[in-house]
Amino acid sequence: MPKVSAVDTPDVSKGKLPEHLEVQRTRVVCKPDAPIHTEPIHYSGAFASMGVDNGVTLESFCKNFKIEVVELTAVSMEFDMIGINASLANAFRRILIAEVPTMAIDNVLMVNNTSVIPEEVIAHRLGLIPLNADPRLFEYLSEHDTLNERNTIVFKLAASCKKGSPHLIVKSDQLKWLPGGSEQPMESANPSAKPRTYTSFSCSQDSLPEFANKPLGVQDHVFIDKLGPGHAIELEAHAVKGVGKVHAKWSPVSTTWYRMLPEVILLKEIKGADAEKLVKKCPVNVFDIEDVGKGDKKAIVANPRACTLCRECIRGVNEPQVELRRAKDHFIFKIESTGALPPEVLFTEAVKILEDKCDRVICELS
Repeated sequence: MPKVSAVDTPDVSKGKLPEHLEVQRTRVVCKPDAPIHTEPIHYSGAFASMGVDNGVTLESFCKNFKIEVVELTAVSMEFDMIGINASLANAFRRILIAEVPTMAIDNVLMVNNTSVIPEEVIAHRLGLIPLNADPRLFEYLSEHDTLNERNTIVFKLAASCKKGSPHLIVKSDQLKWLPGGSEQPMESANPSAKPRTYTSFSCSQDSLPEFANKPLGVQDHVFIDKLGPGHAIELEAHAVKGVGKVHAKWSPVSTTWYRMLPEVILLKEIKGADAEKLVKKCPVNVFDIEDVGKGDKKAIVANPRACTLCRECIRGVNEPQVELRRAKDHFIFKIESTGALPPEVLFTEAVKILEDKCDRVICELS
């Protein structure tokens, strides 16, 4: 977008901004050396003299905000969030990573381990295995709580490699769910006392209606250990509810990120050899060639969403041919779940958490 003098600004109707000011307000323009117009304009009266209200009201937010799902699978989702600013998009990202709870193995009772992998490394690997358990069905475990069927899941692992046998790979599908709770007896100073285990389940978890039709388990085929001939491993693992800001093993997403919607604008018609050169410059095939007849060809923007802002198309040219922009209020959002909960459920839970935060702030201020 070329600079426009105030004297040469074209007449615009009241309530509208000149094109260059509208671009400055709503777009980030990417130049060969650095982007410009990166700072959002928050002041509601910034354009009051032109009859434009730059403020945000609940009514305008509800009118402009929308979500468009682009791709949805069992473990990932890509969608567009339109009509919000970067602070709100980043709030959802941070909540998804650090504040949406999941179940993860937190305590490991090692009975026997003669493998080459140290016990603390095995415990760390177990903690990072995604569990097929809905955290909404469980309660948080506080410091003084006992381990019961509502706050703990117990798994058992027992594997051995006989002498003379080939190496044995131990994977997560060998973890066995113990719905009745712990089977490991606690040490007692009184040998005649009734043996106690590490959990106090009042009933078996598989008798509860929420688990009767969907047994608790783990994600299959996750590598845990490799046993050589004569090696063995036996342990009991306890999973509890937690959030990612305490430890990454409780984070429900493998990654989640967002980026502003790219816009690629041809400033002039590019034909012939220049068009082919422009198409070859782009590594992600944003541009394509269109036949306009009589042997002529011109460049067109075929896939602007794929633009990664590498800026190859605007480097090394004598005069600008292409302008790269980013929409400040349109975000491409990607969620990749670890598998504990579907991605659409994770985003819904993140919205609820943000809503609770807002309610707490309002209560404190009122």
